[in-house]
Order: sequence, then C-alpha cells, then structure tokens
Amino acid sequence: MKKILFIILSIFVVFAGYSQTEITGQVFDDNSKKLSGATIMISKDSVSSILAYGISDTDGKFKVAVKSESESLFLKVSYIGFATFEKTILNKAQQLEVKLSPSSEALKEVIVKSEILQQRGDTLSFSVDAFKGKNDRVIADVLKKIPGIEIRPNGGIYYKDEPIQKYYIEGLDMLEGRYNLANNNLSANAVSKIEILENHQPVKVLDSLEFSERASINIKLKKDITFSGTATAGIGAAPLLWQAKVTPMIFTKKRQAIVTYQSNNTGVDASGEVLNFSQNFYGNNFGIDQENWVSIQNVSPPPFSSERWLDNNVHLLSGNILQRIKKDLDLKLNISYLNDYQQQDGSTQTRYFTPTDTIDVIENTNNDIFISKLEGELTLENNADKNYFKDQLAFNGSWNAKRGLIDRPDTRIMQQMDNPFFGIKNDLRLLRTVGKQLITFTSNTGFAENNQDLLVKPGQFEAIFNDGEPYEQLQQLVSTRKIYTDNSAGFTEALGKFTIAPKFGFSIQNQQLDTDIFLEDGEEVFDADFKNRTEFVESSVYFKNSFRFKSKDETWNLSLSTPLEFKSFRLEDDNFEETRELDRLIFEPYFSMNKKLSAYWDANASAALRYDFGELQQLYYGFLLNGYRNLNRYNAPISEETRQIYNAGLGYRNPLKQLFLSASYSYNYSENNLLYSSNIGENGTTILEAVALDNNSDNHSFRAGGSKYFRKMKTTLKLNTSYNLSKRQQLLNNTLAEVNTRSLNFRGSLDAEISSWLIANYSGNYTTYTSGFEDGDFQTIETQQHTLDLYFYPKDNQYLSAGGEYYGNSLSENGTNYFVNLSYQFTFEKPKMDLNISWRNILNTDTFINAYNNEYYYVQSSYRLRPSQVLATLKFTF
Repeated sequence: MKKILFIILSIFVVFAGYSQTEITGQVFDDNSKKLSGATIMISKDSVSSILAYGISDTDGKFKVAVKSESESLFLKVSYIGFATFEKTILNKAQQLEVKLSPSSEALKEVIVKSEILQQRGDTLSFSVDAFKGKNDRVIADVLKKIPGIEIRPNGGIYYKDEPIQKYYIEGLDMLEGRYNLANNNLSANAVSKIEILENHQPVKVLDSLEFSERASINIKLKKDITFSGTATAGIGAAPLLWQAKVTPMIFTKKRQAIVTYQSNNTGVDASGEVLNFSQNFYGNNFGIDQENWVSIQNVSPPPFSSERWLDNNVHLLSGNILQRIKKDLDLKLNISYLNDYQQQDGSTQTRYFTPTDTIDVIENTNNDIFISKLEGELTLENNADKNYFKDQLAFNGSWNAKRGLIDRPDTRIMQQMDNPFFGIKNDLRLLRTVGKQLITFTSNTGFAENNQDLLVKPGQFEAIFNDGEPYEQLQQLVSTRKIYTDNSAGFTEALGKFTIAPKFGFSIQNQQLDTDIFLEDGEEVFDADFKNRTEFVESSVYFKNSFRFKSKDETWNLSLSTPLEFKSFRLEDDNFEETRELDRLIFEPYFSMNKKLSAYWDANASAALRYDFGELQQLYYGFLLNGYRNLNRYNAPISEETRQIYNAGLGYRNPLKQLFLSASYSYNYSENNLLYSSNIGENGTTILEAVALDNNSDNHSFRAGGSKYFRKMKTTLKLNTSYNLSKRQQLLNNTLAEVNTRSLNFRGSLDAEISSWLIANYSGNYTTYTSGFEDGDFQTIETQQHTLDLYFYPKDNQYLSAGGEYYGNSLSENGTNYFVNLSYQFTFEKPKMDLNISWRNILNTDTFINAYNNEYYYVQSSYRLRPSQVLATLKFTF
C-alpha cells in the first residue's frame, strides 16, 4: 500500500522553475473601479505562445511569474466588455497599473493560444499529438484524456456532465449520433485537433437567434483527403475463439464514408458501435422505438466490460455515407444489420420488503437470446446561412426471440418469447428567411407495428386461471399498432437584443392494443378481465411562444417559453364497453438563465412546470402477463402528473490551466392522481394495479465534478460525485407506505505517463444506496469497483501490460470479485500493425456476485462469466 501511495503522490509532483521574473499590478476600469477576474497573459511577443498567465483577484491585483531570457515581454490584459490592453514591457520585476476602457467587442473574438490548445471564443481546440500516449490507437483513446470530457461505459460522450449535441468530422455530421463508429475506429494519427464547440447551435440560420447550452465535438484531420480505419483478426482458446473486424473510412471535402463488418464470439458487444445518441428537441416525443410489453426473466449483467461475461456469436454490418451535393447540401445514408446469439447463465435471490412481511424468491436462470435487427436512415440536409432544410426517412425492423429456463426450489419453468417489430417514420424541418423574419415548419409522421408472444410452462397464477390447480401452460399474445403525425408552423424574429419565436401546431396519435391469454390445449380465456381491445387517441392543438434575450457583450442569455396547449385523450375498449376521456388546457412555462460571471466563471439556472399524461402502457383495462410472475392492469382514470423542476449550476473553465469544474443542484416535485398497488405473493408473483389516489413525490439531486490536465506530467485527473434523495408513496400488499431512498456516488479516473517506460490508468467508483419506509431504513448497500492497468515499455515498439480489477458489495457474503489480466503487444513499423497476445481472467473467476436495491426490494445475482482465455490478435490501424 505504501508503494502505491508513493506512486500516486509522485504523479502530482510539479517541479519549480529556475530563475523567474515577477510581474505584479492592479487592473481598473476607466472610472478607477477595481476589476476582479481579468485575464493577464504574458508572451515573448504578440504572436508567440503564452509563457505565463494570471487572473486578477477581488481587489483587481495580479501576480505573474515568468521565465524567459528575452529582454522584453508582451503583456495582454482582457476582461469581458472591455477593450484588450496590450503593451511591450521590459523583462524585469515591476509594478503595473492597467486601465481598461469599455468596448462592444464580442466575447467570441477572444483568442487564447498555447502549445496544446487554442481558444477562440466558444471553441476549444486540443492538440491530439500533445495528449496521445504510446498505447493510444484510435481517437477515443485520446478523447478520454481531455479535461472536461467523459466517455460513459456505453460510449456516450459528455462534456461538463452533459451529453454532447453533435459529433462532426471536418464540420460534417455524417453519423447522425452513431459516433461510436468513428470514435472506436478512426486512427489517432490521422487527427490533428479535437475541437469542443461550446454553446453550439447546429442550425446556422439560428446561430444568432437561439442560444444553445450544449456542446458539440468536431474532429479536425491532418489531410484534406484521409483514408483511415482499423482491421482486426484474432484467434484464441478455450473454447475456440475468433474475432474479425474491418472498418475502412474515407474523408474528403465532399464525401465521407465509414463501413464496418465485424464478427466475434469473444464477448465484444458489437451493437454498441451503432448506438444512436442523437436527440430530438422539437415537437412531441412521438417515435418508432420498440416497446416491450412482455419479457422473460433475465439475470442482471455485471457492471463491467462485456468481454468478461458476454457469451455471444455476433455479426454486424454497417454503412454510413455522406455526399455533399453542393455547398451546404448533404445527402446521408446510415444503415446497419445486427445478428447476434447470446447466452445467459446465473442465479438471483430477490427479497421484497413490505410493511407487513419479507418475501424471498430464488431463481436459477438459463437464457438463449436471438437478435436480428435492421435499421437505417436516409437524410437530405441543407444547412445554409439563410435557410435550413432537413428531411429524414427512418425505418426499424427486428425479429427477436428469447428462450429461458428457470429452476426454482419447487419447480422448473420454461419461458419462450417472440418479438417481431416494424416501424417507419419521416421527420421534416424547414426554416426559411422571408424578409427580416425566419419562417419555420416541422412535420413528424410515423407508423409502428409490434406483435409479441410469451409462452410459460407450467402455467402460473393457478388461483386465478385454474381454480388453484396446476396446469400445463400459459400464453400471452399482444398486438399493437401506432400511427401518428405532429405538424407545426411559426416564425422567428430578432428585435434588437430580443428574439421572439411563436409557433402553432397540432398532433394526433392513434394506438391500438389487442391482448389475449390462452391456457393448455389452446383454451382461450374469455373472461373480459383478461382481454384488451383498446383504442387510445391522443390529440393536441398548441401555441408555443418563446422569448430570448442576449446582451450585447454576450454575458447574459435569458430564455422564456410560454407554451399553451389543449390536449384531448380518448380511450375506448370494445371488450369492456367503457370509455375514458380527458380534456386539459395546460400551460407549461420554462425559464432559463445563463450568465458569464468572468472569463472563467459562468452560472445557470432554470425553472419549469410540466404535465405528463398516461401512455397506453399504463392505461389498459384487462390483465396482461408481463412476465412469468408479473400480472398487470390499469383499470383507473387516465393518469395525470404535474411536475415542478428547478435547476441551478456553477461552472469554471480555464483552458490555459486545462482545469474544468462544475457543480449543480436540482429539485423535482410531482403530484399524481394515481398510485400503483403491488400485491406480492409468497412465491414472488406480483399483481400490479392502478388506484385513484392523490399522492406526491420529491427528489433532490446534487452533482459536482472536475477534471485537470497536468501538462508537465502528461496526466489527466477526473473526479465526480453525486447525491440523490427521493421520497414517494407506494401501496404494498394493500398497505400505504412512504418509500425513501438515498444514494451517494464517487467516481474518478487517472491517466498518467509516469515515465518513458511506464503508463498507468486507474478508474474507481464507490456507491452507497439506502432505501426504507417512513419509520426506518430496511436496507443499505455499498458497492465499489477499482481498475488499475500498468503499461511497461521495454522498447518503444512493444509493451507488457498488467491489469487488476476489484468489485465488491456489502450485502453478499461472497460479494468480493478479483480479476487479473496480462497482455503483450509488439508493433511492426512496416506494415503498420499491432500483434497483441492477451491472457484474460488469469484467476479463472467463474462467477460474479452483484447486488442492488430499488425502493422496496433488493436483488442479489450471480452471473456465470467467461473462463480464463488466451487471445492473439493482429490489428491494423491505417
């Protein structure tokens, strides 16, 4: 332990320079008012890199130490809303007085340069060569080291704890949110810079009209014509392993393409490379995403790399092409096909806590999962300075099936589910300049159909379906259809510092649900309580107006949205001959504020009122078998929820120091007209119903984080923490209870180049989750995981890596899990390729024990892992 502490402390040692000149002074405005937060930069001359910098304190004073052999120095002092002060001074210790004059110079014109980054207004450009280490091959390896950036386990990219908006390559959005393909395959050697576009507005015509709080990323390549990509071939044992992947890509000024084919049985989850992280921020949330009405009982997968646990046989083919037809006009095609077979093997122990009892369910599970999915998008986009047009046709089809076998102490249960799905939609968005106004039009239309079949043997819920007697099988059939359209028109106009954007629109969505239950020998259950013939129509007419204010110096950005909407809901069920109707006129105001406090500090706050109404998944009259031990229905009024949402945050960004800090607090309060009642039987069977009973819930959430790049040590440190506190009411076995939860999380990572022959990567995560009823807590679980990888370089073209992982939880008696890995890599210069031999799971840990809790129950699961395996791969990065 002492050696580990010594290494960690050594990483943070910063050696002092030799002879230095100390420049001190004070900054005032033209009225002799002291200016706090002014930026002081010193360089050799007006075009050279920055030698030293500082920030004035609350009294306007500054002190900057600079090391230079030059006889003279160039001083630059800047402050938001004031003209930049520039002066050549002698290289000697001295006291200065600086007076700044007011200026209308826009903040985005401020330029800051250093050897590893450039800042121009809201754009930060990081040099890839400055961050790239010896074992970094693709751009994702470099991106995770950049301060302010976090790559989540699924590949999602976050900047200052918020998801990025766009992922560009040379300013073009070819992938439409599927950026894992580029991130995991684009050679880092082909990239010159990674640009972070803060407050990025992706629609050019809205750039000066609508303020954006979100950031985007742009990848700058070294060459105008770039051929890049990866190719991998691997084989190993035991059992027989294979891994094959080829991902060629080309980037020119008018054409971009990324094509990939990959196949493996080594546990690599290929589907992650075609995940779509894009989000739609206009119109209603209608879409063609597949919804699961029924499911088989699964084992919760472990919280680490799928290569450790996923037993698979996957094939993925994807093509992504962008063709620039003419200036600002692009045609894009994104299409992928995934075929995957997976096996799951494990056991779970579930304990339910009710106000009157404790119920345990023990299950050993073995599942076979068959995935066949085809999806794609065809997009035509014209993103010009005066006009914007985007039309996107998307389709989604899948033919998935699951087979499961559950062993319980008293019985064996077979599950079988088939889940074919098809959906198609078209999204259109048009913005056109007419005179001094910007006319807008949007249209979103789609259709989806889903047919699901769940078969359970032997039949469950004997008391309900067979007078308490055992019977052979229970089958649930579900058929759903959905068609929708959402259309709007409006205009946007700038009135000095203000922008107004009224919009009128209407939407309608029609959904149909048919469900039937069959017993042994195809015997249909005719009781109306177990059938649904439901039609649900949701329509609305809305007027949404937004007001925006941006100060001349861009230090203030205010936004106020005042949407007024008339919503109408009608639910009919021919089987019950009942109708539920609901008409509401709702007002959902939203206010947000962003304030630049200084060159480095900014603050934000927002408040919103939201209304949520029942979806079809919480509206059907008749019982539906969701899983082999879950029977649900919602024979109650249409649900209504009113939410108040408040947020406030403070951020610090100093590119010169490569230091990013942020903290935020949010509070959500909701009121509901329905409460959901769970009746849990002795064998774990659960009947869920909705009850008309007013209730409320609230949630407090605090987040803080920071990241810092230590330039001299080539080390990136990232730390984050979050705390959540929630309270809501629950009906458990006909008893009303207040359920309270608390969670605390710490996570951090360290990427350090300790010396020319040693690189260390560490990541850790600690979480504590407590749940309980109003009269006391019933369960607290602490979980933690730590990963350390060391890379030893006896020569520049080869390394030996040793990695260790620790996972533990406080609930399970055998909840401690250790893993050790070794690998050796040799790099051939001609041709450029890596030969890697890895030995995974050296300790041959065969099971992973995990535990988690959620409100009124906890689950302890044991998952069968992949055995100790050796894999040799050849990887080309071109």
